[in-house]
Amino acid sequence: MRAGSRSRSRMIEKEREKQEHLARAVGNAAIMQRSPVEKPPFTLGQIKKAIPPHCFERSVLKSFSYVVQDLAIAAALLYLALVTIPAAPSPLHYAAWPLYWIAQGCVCTGLWVIGHECGHNAFSDYPLLDDIVGLVLHSSLMVPYFSWKYSHRRHHSNIGSLERDEVFVPKKKEALPWYTPYVCNNPAGRLLQIVVQLTLGWPLYLATNASGRPYPRFACHYDPYGPIYNDRERLQIFISDAGVVAVSFGLYKLAATFGFWWVVRVYAVPLLIVNAWLVLVTFLQHTHPALPRYDSSEWDWLRGALATMDRDYGVLNRVFHNITDTHVVHHLLSTVPHYHAMEATKAIKPILGEYYQFDPTPIAKATWREARECIYVEPKDGRGIFWYNKF
Repeated sequence: MRAGSRSRSRMIEKEREKQEHLARAVGNAAIMQRSPVEKPPFTLGQIKKAIPPHCFERSVLKSFSYVVQDLAIAAALLYLALVTIPAAPSPLHYAAWPLYWIAQGCVCTGLWVIGHECGHNAFSDYPLLDDIVGLVLHSSLMVPYFSWKYSHRRHHSNIGSLERDEVFVPKKKEALPWYTPYVCNNPAGRLLQIVVQLTLGWPLYLATNASGRPYPRFACHYDPYGPIYNDRERLQIFISDAGVVAVSFGLYKLAATFGFWWVVRVYAVPLLIVNAWLVLVTFLQHTHPALPRYDSSEWDWLRGALATMDRDYGVLNRVFHNITDTHVVHHLLSTVPHYHAMEATKAIKPILGEYYQFDPTPIAKATWREARECIYVEPKDGRGIFWYNKF
């Protein structure tokens, strides 16, 4: 029986790889079948057992090597911005700044991902070290580390739940504003919505819990006494706020020394790129016509964790430390470090079979499609299983 099961799993995996390869070859993802919603024929224990044990090993030296690598690249780019670009002739001068902003924003997104890994205790075997590294990295990117860590932990605990998930919680049709069809069915309105989401989405989420779950009163990641946090977490929220304030003061001193626009060119615009990537990556991980959402009558943790999508960002997969194309395994086993996540993903695919979701659609095309197709959720067949729909 076991040999037969393994054989069928290998056949499923080979067929899925063929489909992925075909989708890449034609440059377009075929319309994907909806993810299965019945209780999976496997357990989390079986998934974990399929992953080689060394994939759970967290090396301080290896983890820090990625921090050093990203910081070295960021420092080299900063040197180019401060020394090389100002000395360039005028036409090159104006063209070089956007290249710096994009490159620095992508590299710093990789640093954010390492801070994210610290929040999951996937950086090392030492929680205190993880929190110190995460606090420094996230504060430098104006992110309240502990505040995000605790709300993000609840996102992982309640993934896929319409009532309790923490981020990109879809609305039912009746809860949408009256003007939504005019925006989403209009290409210009849809483009404006995407631009606003990518530029303002992350700061609004931190400041007002935009796109998050509803709370009985105003929720803010900077408020230690807000409804997101409990009494044991409040002191660390103060520490998070102190980290952001310290970086803000440092930026103020830099602006006083070198000028406001110097800080904008060197730091603020790359930070906008980071924020845009955070919103886009998260949106595409959890928003897709093939992914279900569950209400309390149907939700369970394993099915919720499987309701996420791996994507292909090309060379940026490596720049972003594979948070983009290994997100399924991350939601199942979040302490697997990023440098083992690809191997872990390959190991679990035969177990997950059709429960594993991957979409190779080019990112720009996928963003436009999801903004058009995934407007609200509605149930099917009277069950508490909800699917994305459009007007």
